[in-house]
Amino acid sequence: MQRTERRDDRGAPSEFQEKIVALNRVAKVVKGGRRFSFSALVVVGDGQGRVGVGFGKASEVPEAIRKGVEDGKKRMITVPLVGTTIPHEIRAKFGAAKVLMKPAVPGTGVISGGAMRAVVEAAGVRDILTKSLGTNNPVNVARATMVALAAMRTLEDVAAARGKQPEELVGRRRAAIMMGKPETALETEPV
Repeated sequence: MQRTERRDDRGAPSEFQEKIVALNRVAKVVKGGRRFSFSALVVVGDGQGRVGVGFGKASEVPEAIRKGVEDGKKRMITVPLVGTTIPHEIRAKFGAAKVLMKPAVPGTGVISGGAMRAVVEAAGVRDILTKSLGTNNPVNVARATMVALAAMRTLEDVAAARGKQPEELVGRRRAAIMMGKPETALETEPV
């Protein structure tokens, strides 16, 4: 009874965009031959700073995708954004996958490939430079990207943790740039 209710709301428009990154057919050899199942790596995000990566396995492709979407919604994280980019450069590792992410100036676009591109686009990042340095396994690259995005901290977060003002850490002008405020909004100092 409850299963059919879930399928009914599946047709409704979702607040999240879903992207299938990898679809894999797995064969298990049994006495009568091979038994096939499917695994799906799905990225779910709202384009506003929330993103999740899910992995679903089932004997049918649509069921594997549905399970991946549910898993991705369970594993959602919030990514701090500064305008259309990330707050700072970061390196992260998951398994053999190493990723490097750098903030970029507006207008650069998403310079990324494969699983990393899907994750950062779903998170709502519009300008970023990335490089995948280890394996090209999409599952580990997507998870390493999630580790990197989860470790992001804004200047305000760091300043609050240290009990200081952001200007005390990096200077007034650089703080304005790092917090996404235009330099023209700053008061000019008398010389």
